[in-house]
Amino acid sequence: MAKRNPPRTGGNPGEEGQGAGSRLIYGFHAVLGKMRRDPEGVFEVYLSSQRQDVRARDVARLAESEGVRLVQSDGERLDRMVGTRRHQGVVARIDARQRELKLADVLEGLEENALLLVLDGVQDPHNLGACLRVADAAGAHAVIAPKDRAVGLNATAIKVASGAADTVPYITVTNLARSLREMQEAGIWVVGAAGEADKSLYEIDQKGPVAWVLGAEGDGLRRLTRETCDELAKIPMLGSVESLNVSVASGICLFEARRQRG
Repeated sequence: MAKRNPPRTGGNPGEEGQGAGSRLIYGFHAVLGKMRRDPEGVFEVYLSSQRQDVRARDVARLAESEGVRLVQSDGERLDRMVGTRRHQGVVARIDARQRELKLADVLEGLEENALLLVLDGVQDPHNLGACLRVADAAGAHAVIAPKDRAVGLNATAIKVASGAADTVPYITVTNLARSLREMQEAGIWVVGAAGEADKSLYEIDQKGPVAWVLGAEGDGLRRLTRETCDELAKIPMLGSVESLNVSVASGICLFEARRQRG
């Protein structure tokens, strides 16, 4: 593989500014995963000088082998960069100038029955990151969400996703109901998760193309979203709690589809 400029250590204060066309990610899973999958898209890695453990050495070694600039930093500087202390001592500035992926791009490229996760207004970045991680584990082909009234794919969501933000297409759409109809026109059965539904998710045939639609924390599906779904299904609740976290519910729905498909 052709290497870029040799990595350098050091750097002046202020270099961490994201600048045009770049964004920050943090945490070992996110940074290592990005360097392994797309080293050309990593501008530089900031590594805490206080980290001398195996994971820190893995980051330094991979950065050197891929020609990614390595900047030794202190913890306070990393705190300022990402606005949290949960960076684990590693931050990367990556290329954000990627072509915006459209739903049609995913649908046209499928080689098996579609399995999609649609999130209707999820506001918590931790939940979004966990949903991306679940979607990756279940082999979902994309996660779709509205641009408005929903959390964006920020650094917190990327960290929680543990690398899944770079493996699962995350598609934001202007009009969610219209996008659901686009899926239906492509032959995808759109199922909304709703606690009051008559059918259990175990009663629905999910061997064909399926899109699972899950609502926001506490509010559930919006009215128009609910009305656009082909059918609604519930997760049987046998205990005293009335609902599940959206990422947990997503995992149950997606893995049931995988179970049925063998």
